[in-house]
Amino acid sequence: MRIVEGLKVGETVWDTMIIGFGARRQRGRPTYVFRYRTKEGRQRTYTIGRHGSPWTPDEARAEAIRLLRIVIDGGDPSGERQIEHQVISIADLCDEYLADAAAGRVLTRRGVAKNASTIATDHCRVDAHIRPLIGHLPVASISRQDIERMMSDIIAGKTHKRVKLDRLRAVSHVRGGRGAASRTMGLLGAIMTYAVRRGLREDNPCRLIIKPADGRRERRLDDVEYRALGAALDAAEAAGEWPPALAVIRFLALTGWRRGEVLGLRYVEIDVARSTARLAATKTGASMRPLCTTACQMIKAMAPGEFVFRSAGGDAPIVNFRRVWERVVYRAAGLPRDVTSHVLRHSYASVAADLGLADATIGSLLGHRGHTVTRRYIHVADTTLIAAADTVAARIVTLMRSDPAP
Repeated sequence: MRIVEGLKVGETVWDTMIIGFGARRQRGRPTYVFRYRTKEGRQRTYTIGRHGSPWTPDEARAEAIRLLRIVIDGGDPSGERQIEHQVISIADLCDEYLADAAAGRVLTRRGVAKNASTIATDHCRVDAHIRPLIGHLPVASISRQDIERMMSDIIAGKTHKRVKLDRLRAVSHVRGGRGAASRTMGLLGAIMTYAVRRGLREDNPCRLIIKPADGRRERRLDDVEYRALGAALDAAEAAGEWPPALAVIRFLALTGWRRGEVLGLRYVEIDVARSTARLAATKTGASMRPLCTTACQMIKAMAPGEFVFRSAGGDAPIVNFRRVWERVVYRAAGLPRDVTSHVLRHSYASVAADLGLADATIGSLLGHRGHTVTRRYIHVADTTLIAAADTVAARIVTLMRSDPAP
């Protein structure tokens, strides 16, 4: 390992056990190679892959042994790879990328495996946009023009469709648009980078393509909308709506957490006595969050089990939350369709800013990148953060009262 990492540009080191197996550094990270002669006597060099995950010295050596057996049997690994590269399609590449992501072999920029929720979203974008529009094209020959055409088609809504899901009355509504195009382009860029690392292409055709603006509006609730939301939640509780689902909406409003963080919250991540939550896996990694007093009371009121906010069917995350959101937020409260759980998160940050809290404090309350917990000796939120969480939550509770004090 140290010998490979210590290679300088232009240097090559050969294995003493496996003939033809070596590592070289041409630029960037070292690359493992296998050099051999075909049965016609031609010398060829097969690039196994770059040093690092998944190609450790042992993994690369095992691959070199496999290739050596092919050569001994009269095969030509490089020639077979060229044929394979000519026929592998974008759809095949996406399947391999998603399989490797699920196995933890595709790392994010933070050097960690993708979350299961992120992989599920990637599956949806591949099936909704990439596969129908360019899935049939060969990886080796797809051009920037092909990808720009795909992006334009997504913006124009050519992938618009409604798909019946496996769950009862569940429907996926694919709309397309600028935001969908921008996020799909981000995923395709990662997939094509994966293709370059695999040696399927020399370049990434997504580079230098200008993506459309995401179209997300930094929307916040005003006082009237907060009051309407509070009244709708009170009415839904009186009408017998499933309490944990309503608690999720209140929790989102009073903490500013991401929806997935709340729906997947487990009791083992909560220390009510210290008003602290330690989330093992969030969008930005492990995260420590202060809990306001109201949030702690809501957690105590939930039924004991693995998950804090349980499905009506048992001790599992709520699966029909979108329907509850539809009934409460859009129908009962009458809020417009652009009010999402992210809007509650942004509204929380805006209220915190209105109260004069510093950006660093707000970032810690929300678990922004740069404020996540990666040091083992940090276990609980300090009193300042807990007090800040209480202050923001108290203000939002006041805004949500159906009969606010004058």
